[in-house]
Amino acid sequence: MSSQKKQRFNDYFELGLYFISTGCLIYFLIQGIPLKALQGILIISVLTIIRGVVKFTKTELFPALRFSILFFIFLTMLLANEFGFYGIIPNLDKIEHLLSGVILHFIGMLIYWKLTAAEGNQRNVSSTAIWFGFFFSVAMAGFWEMYEFTTDYLFGFQSQRGSLTDTMGDIICGTIGAVGTSIYLAFKGKRENPSPSTT
Repeated sequence: MSSQKKQRFNDYFELGLYFISTGCLIYFLIQGIPLKALQGILIISVLTIIRGVVKFTKTELFPALRFSILFFIFLTMLLANEFGFYGIIPNLDKIEHLLSGVILHFIGMLIYWKLTAAEGNQRNVSSTAIWFGFFFSVAMAGFWEMYEFTTDYLFGFQSQRGSLTDTMGDIICGTIGAVGTSIYLAFKGKRENPSPSTT
């Protein structure tokens, strides 16, 4: 599938998220469930903010990154929170952290490409870009757990459930996502650039 067709699919996916979220907002307002209605507003707000950031920074999200972000919003904000799938899908929290490892890897590569654009580098799936994306993803997984620990300690939240096992499980899941993405991109890079000098 060409990049243009992938982006068109992402356009429809995003439009669907707007449509469903708006429907949820109206339905739950009518039903008198304000917290569920608020979730619909939050989804619409997040989608709009992402569009605004992309436009402001003049950064084009490549198809895989854009799809990953949209699917993450669909999974976490719509299925998990709006429709209560945490009680239906086992270990949904771990699946979310696994997917976040993929997204953060792609974001890391995007940052690398932006940083090296002045040197004339194109968006090639080079080994340096893959390693940068991998370490960025793992670092962000650790940073997120530090954030959760801080909020739990200061405000009495239970994000980490007071468990080192939960914390390490989240980091490991994020790392597995980053490792899987790195392996996929490494093979993809070799297929597209068989000569070692081009990677």
